[in-house]
Amino acid sequence: MELVHELALYEKAPEEVTVTLEAFEDAGFGPKPVWKAFVAEIDGQIAGFAIYYIRYSTWKGCRLYLEDLIVTEEYRGKGLGKLLFNRLIAEARDLGYSGMVWQVLDWNEPALNFYKKYEANIEPGWLNASLSKEQLLNY
Repeated sequence: MELVHELALYEKAPEEVTVTLEAFEDAGFGPKPVWKAFVAEIDGQIAGFAIYYIRYSTWKGCRLYLEDLIVTEEYRGKGLGKLLFNRLIAEARDLGYSGMVWQVLDWNEPALNFYKKYEANIEPGWLNASLSKEQLLNY
């Protein structure tokens, strides 16, 4: 959760993290896990992670969805992000998925530059939409 909070601060949205540690753990390690992750560890310390799940596209089929890739500030620039991203690519390839997708903030130049090295397609024109738990309960 420390890395989740660090990412939220970096993305200028710390108030958006509302998941509890218990809910986070249950969603990944409980009886019905919905996410998986690769973790980068240095000297017993978690230095980064890539959390993902499988989504289904009616146009493309099964795709790996990268929810978050974070390397703690102390370890950035040491190749951990590349190792994690390469491992995700291998996972998607080895499991025969039709591709890999994720979102990136338009102002996050370091991330955009990182993904451009992979010749990633950055699509314009899509807007994010969501309903909160409170909105769900209202309908």
